[in-house]
Amino acid sequence: MLRTGQFGRDAAFSGEHEALRLTDLADGVLDALRSAGAYLSDLATPSIRLGVTGLARSGKTVFITALIRNLTAGGRLPFFDAHAEGRILRAYLQPQPDDDVPRFDYEAHLAALMGEPPRWPESTRRISELRVTVEYRAEGMLKRAMAPGRLHVDVVDYPGEWLLDLALLDQSYEDWSREAISLATEPARGAASAEWLQHLAGLDPGAPQDERTALEAARVFTAFLAGARRAEPALSTLGPGRFLLPGDLAGSPLLTFVPLAMPAGWTPPRNSLAAMMARRFESYKAHVVKPFFRDHFSRLDRQIVLVDVLAALNAGAAAVEDLSRALEASLRAFRPGARSWLATVLPRRIDRVLFAASKADHLPAASHDRLEAVLRLMTEQAAARATFAGAAVGVIALAALRATREVEAQQGGERLACIRGVPIAGEQVGGKLFDGSTEVALFPGDLPADPRQALAPAGHELARRVRFVRFRPPRLARGRGASDPEAWPHVRLDRALQFLIGDRLQ
Repeated sequence: MLRTGQFGRDAAFSGEHEALRLTDLADGVLDALRSAGAYLSDLATPSIRLGVTGLARSGKTVFITALIRNLTAGGRLPFFDAHAEGRILRAYLQPQPDDDVPRFDYEAHLAALMGEPPRWPESTRRISELRVTVEYRAEGMLKRAMAPGRLHVDVVDYPGEWLLDLALLDQSYEDWSREAISLATEPARGAASAEWLQHLAGLDPGAPQDERTALEAARVFTAFLAGARRAEPALSTLGPGRFLLPGDLAGSPLLTFVPLAMPAGWTPPRNSLAAMMARRFESYKAHVVKPFFRDHFSRLDRQIVLVDVLAALNAGAAAVEDLSRALEASLRAFRPGARSWLATVLPRRIDRVLFAASKADHLPAASHDRLEAVLRLMTEQAAARATFAGAAVGVIALAALRATREVEAQQGGERLACIRGVPIAGEQVGGKLFDGSTEVALFPGDLPADPRQALAPAGHELARRVRFVRFRPPRLARGRGASDPEAWPHVRLDRALQFLIGDRLQ
């Protein structure tokens, strides 16, 4: 390129030097044009924002990692039309569009799954994002004659607990307190809630506001929420969500309020402990919940909600009812009613929602349709209670990364469909404690043919007939291609991709 210092050094330029400078200038102009063209091309490339959420240990991180791996490195995706028809030319990672959102750490999660021994990656604790760009050939001849199509898929990962905070927007502090205390007293939460309920009994709502009292109450309440989340299964409908996943809000007064036992119709005195808690409850909604829905959720186009149905069925009727309440809260978020606060914020742009029963590989394939039927019935019941209309809703049983394989076993003259894998360390079956390295074949039991039996109040009987064990990830060899049947084995990940983005690759 031209440099200022060269002009004073030699006033008589040779034709060769001049030609070089003109060439350099021309190259600079061409580079600028190419950059501008690439920028305009990127602006012209359509994008789709795919939200991925689910409650604790539902498999969000593994789903996203497997999705990106199968798109970028190739996989067996026979029911993902664009891939099966050979129309995907390539898929690759690009910088995400939002500089203020943390990047989904794909490489670290990939390393965990492909390690020796392999391990499941850490759970989602904050919002994150990643962009994968797909170049493809269109279906129609006219479109094919043009340049290859490009689609940006912006994957937005966020904790399901944040989604459940939606319920707070339609509640007063008094209503939330009554509901939270009622849930804490349910028998299913007895072990986790004992200390909190004892502490709550010593709190006087009418006492003068005191910061140290608020901090200690919030500590005990948060410990209770964490205990409920660690339970088997994780109990899901308690919040607020940011108490467990505070991020940069740790230590903020926004996270130092708790429910209080107050008489019906009682008005808290000014500067009382109850008035202080009510004020912080409203601040939490205004400064935490609403901005998330306004700045992130309202920009989503498609959504998948991962649901660990098997863990709830393992635990019985109380856990199933808890999960049903969580699904109801989720549906309210996707299609708010006309009177809802969200109706003034969301442009109703989410047009497809997929509810996925994760960890389907913990059951033989013959039972997958029964697992789907249970989740479908749960979402139907939740939709009937929630204000919901408009979006296409799908239900699927899947495993983004299959940790087991199917085998048959002979028992008393009967052949049983079993699954074989390596239970994670600490799992116990039939009195045997596993160390995380021993492979075993298990018969997990049968789900009922009628899904209503699984959701009935007597559903605790099902917990005695089935036992779903957590398995270690499979060993994944590096470099396997799409033709290898063991390349990132999965259950219906291709069908999920087809539902979520298939129509945008036509």
